[in-house]
Amino acid sequence: MPAAARPLESDLQRQPVGIGVTAEKAFDIFEHDAIRAVAASFAPTALVRADLPEAMLVRIDGQTGSGVAFIDAAGETSLAIAPGANLALSEAHVRAKANAIEGAALVAAQFEIADAPIREAFALAHRAGVPTLLNPSPFRTVPEDVVGSTSVLIVNETEARSLAATFGWQDVDIATPERFVAELGPAILKRGPRLAVLTRGAAGAIAVAADEPPVVQPSFPVDTVDALGAGDAFAATLGVRLAEGATLSEALRDAAAAGALTTTRHGVVDALPTAADISALTRNRSG
Repeated sequence: MPAAARPLESDLQRQPVGIGVTAEKAFDIFEHDAIRAVAASFAPTALVRADLPEAMLVRIDGQTGSGVAFIDAAGETSLAIAPGANLALSEAHVRAKANAIEGAALVAAQFEIADAPIREAFALAHRAGVPTLLNPSPFRTVPEDVVGSTSVLIVNETEARSLAATFGWQDVDIATPERFVAELGPAILKRGPRLAVLTRGAAGAIAVAADEPPVVQPSFPVDTVDALGAGDAFAATLGVRLAEGATLSEALRDAAAAGALTTTRHGVVDALPTAADISALTRNRSG
């Protein structure tokens, strides 16, 4: 669900689990009552660990959304997702949280929910003068009105090429740093956002802003074991730091550090670094 920005402080690590199923059969494991029960209990537990209120959850009848990650020897991931109740989230659910959205420092969303609740949340935020952040992942065409009410748009290289195709570009090299700065980034800004960010994994990130020069952020070298969740960590940290008033360079640096640290641990929520972890890594780099 679109959520107000707040740092996630979790120091717990989850044990790695291997699932030996093909993509065709990946969703079958969620048909078992025991697995569904674990999935349904995961979100409240994660919120407690992060010192976030359980009231943030919207409970909807149906199966909890779930996913399976396939990780290669280099730590790169491919996801199989069963959206479940995520796709049942509606504009009405969002409107019921209007006060929280209008009082937030930032409203963020990704594409594991439908367009309608994102559109409603961003419209509410936009009218209240609250900045918005969109990470269109897993990628699908981004509606023009959603782009128009987005303040910060974050894409990885694959998503950038898909987004460029919806703008009319078919070039495979449109997501190179040079073309993102010169062409794709400005094209995104013309459609409404004030900031466009390209994440490049181990190659770092690039930000193109409406009111300042492009910022290039190198990656933080780490021993990667699992890249799952790195993009989420990057996007969340960037949003939180911008909402806290950090400069673009500071926010991009901390986001890159958060993404890098997440890859050093197995899991997603439990792999997310604390603010102290991020500060330690950035201090070591600057020192």
